[in-house]
Amino acid sequence: MERDGFLEPCLALLLTQFGDHFPQVGQHPTLDPDRTLAFHRAMKQFIALTTLVSCALTGFGPLADESPGSFSVLAEGAKGDGAGDDMAAIEQSLDEAAKRGGSVELPPGRYVVQGSLRIPPGVTLQGVMESPVWSAPLKGSVILATGGRGQEDGPALFEMGHSSAVRGLTVWYPQQQTTNITPYSWTFHLQGYDNTVENVTLINSYNGIRIGPEGNVRHRIRSVYGCVLRRGILVDNCVDIGRIENVQFHCHWWTAPEVGGDATSAHQFMYKNCEAFIFGRTDWEYVNNTFVFPVNIGYRFIQTQAGAANGQFCGIGADEANVCVKVEAIQPMGLLISNGQFVCMRGDTRIPVLVENTCQGSVRLVNCAFWGPCRQCMVSHSRSFVSLSDCYLSTTFGGKNAARLPLVEADGGKLQVRGCSFGTDEPSIALRKGLQHAIITENNGVRGAQILNEVGNKAVIANNEPEQQP
Repeated sequence: MERDGFLEPCLALLLTQFGDHFPQVGQHPTLDPDRTLAFHRAMKQFIALTTLVSCALTGFGPLADESPGSFSVLAEGAKGDGAGDDMAAIEQSLDEAAKRGGSVELPPGRYVVQGSLRIPPGVTLQGVMESPVWSAPLKGSVILATGGRGQEDGPALFEMGHSSAVRGLTVWYPQQQTTNITPYSWTFHLQGYDNTVENVTLINSYNGIRIGPEGNVRHRIRSVYGCVLRRGILVDNCVDIGRIENVQFHCHWWTAPEVGGDATSAHQFMYKNCEAFIFGRTDWEYVNNTFVFPVNIGYRFIQTQAGAANGQFCGIGADEANVCVKVEAIQPMGLLISNGQFVCMRGDTRIPVLVENTCQGSVRLVNCAFWGPCRQCMVSHSRSFVSLSDCYLSTTFGGKNAARLPLVEADGGKLQVRGCSFGTDEPSIALRKGLQHAIITENNGVRGAQILNEVGNKAVIANNEPEQQP
């Protein structure tokens, strides 16, 4: 709507329509009962009309022009009908937005993308979904990805640079088959400064979100839900605080017939192959409210050419896992885990927390719970510090555990176990030869705190509930 010369006609219209209803100067409308009701009706109409006029003049509201920073893919010829390739139209919109920065809008539809989309710096690809969604019915802004098949190291579906974002959409790989699961490239690849992936649903990504190995800082991964088959999120070479919040990976999203899903196939592939959260070099990573089911390794900490991780992890969970948390490497200041829930049910290892002898950094767990048919709860071969505080540890075997493996076992580094409760009657803690020092205090259990000590006076053992004979 043209706004030049628009103000004077609008004011004239307001005076024409409502001028007779306004009282004279010095006269209050309520002093004239005959005009009171008419005055109040006129004022309601006056407010409504002036609001519309204001919207038109300021560029907001139903009379406003399209925002100058917004670009619709439909204007570049995208169809969103799930048939023809819309990649070129989306790319053109992204290129237009890149000139000054802005948002490329994906109206509801199914957009076929046969290759890789580069999200330029300062540009957001924006769908209509305000939160992650279930995979059926398949509505909203949906990307049908057909590129990257058989090319794990190929370009990602979304290649994201500085200050770019993808929000409010669903990604589905329609050519991925439950009877013949095939590797694909990553759905997202982030590098550079300040990227955001938010309110995204992944129906059946083989590899979900990769951050790095190029230099990067301050990624924000928020409200991402879905099925990831081989890898969920991989972070590496992040040198300033990254954040991962409110993320859930579950085979459930690839079970609906509408997306070619099958519960048994997705479930089996994930628990045999999936590594949900992988951390190489990342400084001060903040991870909150994350979960995976089922999984081979829930949270894996590794050494890369760029280094290892440090960070705080709160409210994390892994269910029906082989290993929930596997620490191969961590920075000296280490790994802080609080309020974790860890359940192992599948595989030969079935140890919720496993610290390898390549770990030279501190690992500390507070207020965590371990349960399920695991073989043990925590095994440490660390060369540094490992601590368990105010945790609950158990298996579903209890007295049926013929191997009688201890719930906590350590043969390296230095161990602290304080204020923990052991919910089943296997040996509570085993201090094996090779352990440098241990502090074991204020623990209890269903049969007291059963402690096997092979390191003698290298262990400080005090104020635990006495062991009770069966």
